[in-house]
Amino acid sequence: MACVNSDGTLSPSGRALVAALEGNSATAEEVAGATGLALFRVRAGLRELVHANLVTVEGDLYRAAAKPTEAPDRADASRPGAR
Repeated sequence: MACVNSDGTLSPSGRALVAALEGNSATAEEVAGATGLALFRVRAGLRELVHANLVTVEGDLYRAAAKPTEAPDRADASRPGAR
């Protein structure tokens, strides 16, 4: 389950994970319960979103980063004049 598409946008599952975290912190288990996704898929997706700087983690709690719509490294490269 890829949460970040090759063009840097969020996949439907990525959007669901981020939406479950907006405005609050939650464990992977709580995110799985809120989204209906299997826990192993949630854990893998959260790792991917943390790596893309779209979600932060402290201990066992995950939180959506500010305005998570695209992976920063891909979004920055697509803007005119970037890099």
